[in-house]
Amino acid sequence: MANTPETNEEIVLNDNQIICALTDAIKPAKSKELTLQSLIAMLNEEYGFEMSDMERDFTLAYVDMEGKNKRMKIDLAVFEAGKPHDADGLIRICIAQDDKTKSKDSKKGVESTLQEALEASENCDFGLWTNGDEFHFLQKETDEWNVVQCNDISDFPGEGQTMEDLEKWADKIKPRKPANDSLVRTFKRCHDYIYGNEGMKKTAFWELLNLIFCKIYDEKRRFMPSPDGKSYRRHFWVGVKEQNSEEGLKNISKRIKGIFQELKTDPLFSEVFDGNERINLSDRGLAFVAGELAKYSFLDATVDVKGTAYETIVSNTLKQEAGQFFTPRNLIRCMVEMMDPTENMRVLDPACGSGGFLTIVLDHVRKKITEEMYPELSGLFLVEKYNTYEVNDRVKNYAEKMIFGFDFDPDLKKAARMNMVMAGDGHANIFNINSLDYPQGPKTEELEKIKQTIKRSIANSNDKDVPYETDDAREKFDLIFTNPPFGAKVEVDFEISKRYELGHNWNKDTYGNFQMGTFSSSEAPEVLFIEQCYNFLKPGGRLAIVLPDGILGNPNTVYVRDWILKRFRILASLDLPVEMFLPQVGCLYHSGSSPLFSRKVYHLVITKRG
Repeated sequence: MANTPETNEEIVLNDNQIICALTDAIKPAKSKELTLQSLIAMLNEEYGFEMSDMERDFTLAYVDMEGKNKRMKIDLAVFEAGKPHDADGLIRICIAQDDKTKSKDSKKGVESTLQEALEASENCDFGLWTNGDEFHFLQKETDEWNVVQCNDISDFPGEGQTMEDLEKWADKIKPRKPANDSLVRTFKRCHDYIYGNEGMKKTAFWELLNLIFCKIYDEKRRFMPSPDGKSYRRHFWVGVKEQNSEEGLKNISKRIKGIFQELKTDPLFSEVFDGNERINLSDRGLAFVAGELAKYSFLDATVDVKGTAYETIVSNTLKQEAGQFFTPRNLIRCMVEMMDPTENMRVLDPACGSGGFLTIVLDHVRKKITEEMYPELSGLFLVEKYNTYEVNDRVKNYAEKMIFGFDFDPDLKKAARMNMVMAGDGHANIFNINSLDYPQGPKTEELEKIKQTIKRSIANSNDKDVPYETDDAREKFDLIFTNPPFGAKVEVDFEISKRYELGHNWNKDTYGNFQMGTFSSSEAPEVLFIEQCYNFLKPGGRLAIVLPDGILGNPNTVYVRDWILKRFRILASLDLPVEMFLPQVGCLYHSGSSPLFSRKVYHLVITKRG
């Protein structure tokens, strides 16, 4: 292969280069190339086509209507399994464009590229056009008068599948496990469609969220005993041609809305819906979004894949509106694996946002539970057991008792619960409170719920005999993971701030020891969060927190470090590269951040920190 690096050589890539998964060639990391790489992964991992049966930049020779010999380059071609890469064996045509090219472009759009290629090919009946955001599938058909037409379909068959499989047996076929960034692109495509075509710019996220709820609920039913004894059948599905008729659109709408009405009465979602919500999309809009979501199995996708996709949408809507930014998944997983939570540890994120830390904790414990229940299995055989009824039941029980999240934003509470549902639970204890105001605050109903939930958790845990000093959430947690809100834009009410030791000025006395002084009216929220996390931890409990480097290094915050060292034993501090948070445009205060890992010192042995 041209430009293919030797396998025994070290490959050094520039920032604007990637390696093609199909050819091993070094390519410029431009928009079209990135889309093409996603296509290669999708066709291989989701559709089941072998890499050896694909070819980039395949030249299709044909004779046009005027009898002239023509040649056309196909970005990605798929051939019959094990057959020569020629026009006779061509079975899928894929056209990739850059993200600025629109599907109706007169020169690079669907009609002038994909449709022309399908009409030129004698044997290939299926094709795909994409710019990374839009996906257009076509099927070439010949009518009774031998006229060739290219018709829209919502998907094309994978290896070993037929159109009849996708249409007639759509309710029985198991959805695909998403590859690479497929789910990110799908969620974005659905959100953008609702935003741009349904006149719902302010509610696009919530309309999408309702349908994601429906999809998850429909998948979860395969683990639930059927009251009538019938085998499980999918209701969240869309036939590949069903969107092409008014009758089909109505049938799709009826199925999906029926699921939504059913799930609103399910105890799993009782704290998410008040019962008055409805799906407001048009039948066509609903069919489009449902068709995109129905292709994939959410429960079988990894927590990282679906969590990244979900939080990408959340960050582009709810969190940006509130000036918040989510923590990168690789950093979350690193922090969770370092702290290694187990099934008997009570966990809190007091600034949980959309629940990123909590979902990874749940996934980490799920793996431990599965390994314990199936000690004889390993590798893929063990992975297949992650979502069994028995494992899910223990995971659900763990989440109900031991996972807690607090957030000030009521919309993010709902978003976090949805994230937990996608992680395979839905029963984590997410509360809408101001963590810095706790145990006080205006939301008395939420505060009472926290108290009762903590009480139940203790009664069913290994610390049920511990004589706690309070009956609320303080000093009840074994582990805290959090990335608190940073920066001067996040204001803390002075009535709240003055309750904290770190909400005051600190000065050294004549012996060089820091002493608390007058109230400071300008303390950063992340500093106060350190103290509140200390309050939430049990003696000996551990904290993993993302902090701006200034707290750990600036001369004017030495009093904060002194406060920390007298109350915690530092386990580790990680220095992160600036690139860790670069995707979060405008998040300047994240440019220098470090996770700090520490253990709360036992009050009675404070001199024995080590």
